[in-house]
Amino acid sequence: MANTFLLSILTPEHEFYRGQVEMISFSALDGRMMILAEHAPTVIGLTEGELTLRDADGNTRWAAASDGFVTVTQDQTVMMLQSAEWPEDIDRVRAERSEMRAREALLQKQDRQSYLMNQAMLLRAMTRLRVSDKYHVNS
Repeated sequence: MANTFLLSILTPEHEFYRGQVEMISFSALDGRMMILAEHAPTVIGLTEGELTLRDADGNTRWAAASDGFVTVTQDQTVMMLQSAEWPEDIDRVRAERSEMRAREALLQKQDRQSYLMNQAMLLRAMTRLRVSDKYHVNS
């Protein structure tokens, strides 16, 4: 059995995941990152993107994750996110509509703040659809 570590993924609404994992991979401010057992203690800023984890039994799971941060200590890894969704919980029709609305909004003349908000909405919708696709391929 591979080395594992305790992972907790928390959102404001609930504990999204808690358990022993072999690894977790996520989108960080510096690019894609992976945490394995015995990783050096650190704090990492997260961006919207795909989250991948492999549990202690070797099963791989994907989720759509919002921005947040992760803290790695000697005892555990804690990820704090605004939101997280398993692929089977994603409403594809809603995500597709959100993607279309964001793409249309980005074509309009707008102030910088609106542009950045629409860009974030597009990234979130695209992430949700990509993660949802993994569930439909594997189910």
